[in-house]
Amino acid sequence: MSSVAVIDYGMGNLHSIAKALQHAAPDVDVQIVADAELILQADRVVFPGVGAMRDCMQALNQSGLSDVIRTVAKTKPLLGICLGMQALLTASEENGDTQGLGILPGKVIHFSEALLDHHGNKLKIPHMGWNQVHFSAHPLWDNIPQDSRFYFVHSYYAQPDDLSLLAATTEYPEPFACALTQNNVFAVQFHPEKSQAVGLQLLKNFLHWDGHI
Repeated sequence: MSSVAVIDYGMGNLHSIAKALQHAAPDVDVQIVADAELILQADRVVFPGVGAMRDCMQALNQSGLSDVIRTVAKTKPLLGICLGMQALLTASEENGDTQGLGILPGKVIHFSEALLDHHGNKLKIPHMGWNQVHFSAHPLWDNIPQDSRFYFVHSYYAQPDDLSLLAATTEYPEPFACALTQNNVFAVQFHPEKSQAVGLQLLKNFLHWDGHI
């Protein structure tokens, strides 16, 4: 039986994502773990998160999990979700410029407070609710219709240095990166565990992905 480790560093609704993973692929052993050795032994790793980037990086650095995630990013399929995606980048504007893990080159930017929709109405920050995702070819999008709606809750978004990292975009009101990929790393800004059938399909695709495109 293959295994997936959901990284427990004290931030994120871990039981929600673990339950969704188990539902997506009952044949996979899902473990919520904080132990570095157990994380490195798993076949695949999920890096979830909600909250502030500074708190996230502080928890990762103090626990030693920063280096574990960097190792995973070089060796096996890794899925970053929401704050877990943002932490994979080089830095974030949040909390006055917080350094990230530096696995994906780029920066995390705050949405402008002056965002207007195409009718001139002010858009709310955080960006919250269902929104369409337009993606490029990748195994994690298998059996998911183009422009499917996924569930978002965030005030910051990823801005990759290299557009080749883009796996999908969402409009709010202009397109922003909502999924990034590099080798065996895939990261999404939305919450697949809250995105009903398409979210479960993405998780199922990840749990059967060998890390190759």
